[in-house]
Amino acid sequence: PLLSNSKRIPPASVKMSWRSSFRCSKFRHVFGKPANKEHSYDGVPITRSVHDNHYCSANPRFIAVVTECAGGGSFLVLPIHHTGRVDPQHPRVCGHSGRVLDVKWNPFDDHCVASCSEDCTVKIWDIPNCGVQQNLTRARKTLIGHSRRVGLIEWHPTAENLLLSSAYDYKVLLWDVSQVDAVIRYPARVVLMPVHHRYPSETLLISVSFNSDGSRLAVSSKDRRVRVLDPRTGKILQVSSSKSHRASKVLYIGGLKMLLSTGSSPWNHRQIVLWDPDDLSEPLYEEDLDGSAGVLFPFYDPDTHMLYLAGKGDGNIRFYELSAEKPYIHFLTEFRSLLPQKGLGVMPKRGLDVGACEVFRFYRLIAVKDLVEPLSMIVPRKESGIFQEDLYPMTAGNWAAMTAQEWLSGVNRDPVLMSLKPETEVPNPYPKPPAERGMVRGVTPLCACRNALDFLFLILNFPGFQLLQAFYRQQDEIRGLKEQLSQKDVSRQAVVKFSATQWWKIRHHLFVSRITGKEKAWMIPD
Repeated sequence: PLLSNSKRIPPASVKMSWRSSFRCSKFRHVFGKPANKEHSYDGVPITRSVHDNHYCSANPRFIAVVTECAGGGSFLVLPIHHTGRVDPQHPRVCGHSGRVLDVKWNPFDDHCVASCSEDCTVKIWDIPNCGVQQNLTRARKTLIGHSRRVGLIEWHPTAENLLLSSAYDYKVLLWDVSQVDAVIRYPARVVLMPVHHRYPSETLLISVSFNSDGSRLAVSSKDRRVRVLDPRTGKILQVSSSKSHRASKVLYIGGLKMLLSTGSSPWNHRQIVLWDPDDLSEPLYEEDLDGSAGVLFPFYDPDTHMLYLAGKGDGNIRFYELSAEKPYIHFLTEFRSLLPQKGLGVMPKRGLDVGACEVFRFYRLIAVKDLVEPLSMIVPRKESGIFQEDLYPMTAGNWAAMTAQEWLSGVNRDPVLMSLKPETEVPNPYPKPPAERGMVRGVTPLCACRNALDFLFLILNFPGFQLLQAFYRQQDEIRGLKEQLSQKDVSRQAVVKFSATQWWKIRHHLFVSRITGKEKAWMIPD
């Protein structure tokens, strides 16, 4: 190139200092695809509670939504394919005497769901194979150990039948729900509790998150600090500073050895902060987002390293990609909607549509419309309908790595992984316990099928399968009859309109014929 003094610089001496700001990522074009009204859940009376919870939980079989009702608490359980308009009189799970504050599906049993309420109890429910056909008021287990309303529950990620609960009595308890008693009054382990009638703010939790093997517990408390605990002993291992960040939600970033918290800055700006879980003295990264007041819910996918931020009362969801190198977090894009969300549920990875390149799925609770809207995160690919190996690595499955007693005795195990590729089976690396798991209802678990023929035989002999088939057959017949009825109504209105018009024309012609004396020239048609 020529300079101002017209001297040519030799090509060997040219130094290229330009650096592209473009970052290559296969998730750069990910987009959110909301379902239409026919594939959403319309007419759901979403709860009006002001708690900062999700109020929704989903698995490949059912979706549970906390609803508004008078004289107690209830939540709605629908088959995942039961979309469209929901009957206002649809049966509910209504055994609580107070408002339901949180609901969570068991990660290792698609028919078991836990709920907590303002009536100071936690209940474990068994959902029939064909769904809830009548109001369900009797729970399988009732956990009575709190003296004030229970605001938070969380299942252990690797040990089966282990549930954590946190209440406004400043107690954090671990329950083993595999005990034989229908009413359990004593927890398996007390994680945190008041001492000598002192109620420290660090024992009132507003958010919890287990790490991948369940050996550590990250919490955010009423004092808006982030803490890392040993969930077996309740010992506090790390505490963050409250000078620059007031945390509201916390989340373990699996695979990257990081911790993420969302909250507000001293200037009341919503912000996200990344921490080293072994040293919470200083944050690794912090970023201010906006000045809104709604709580930010973080969701992380360890398989794709994607982070989703959805604010309560917002209509948008931000997408990020995380990495182990600085600056750690990279903004991708965002989904925008005019309808605000009150809460969100998330479908486990094993329930996604891999043929459509769906990498994440939300269930947005839109209270202003009484609507639950599925929102799919899709990575566009040229070849659709083909399993994409790079989008779906091995992921945590629905098989527990150990029992609750093994974990309480000090054993740590990673989750049992499964492949999302159709017709692929991955052996369980851990030995099975003597008692077969998943036999609560006296049937063989689906994950015990060895091949496609066994799976087909199990489905055809599954208890309640005939009832489920009859139910969906009746729904199809009802839908067809409604369509026929609407068509007949339209045709009947057209016939009535046509008949009235022709009758008045005939009356007019007869009247005119009588006046003119040509009555015989007019013939009334048949």
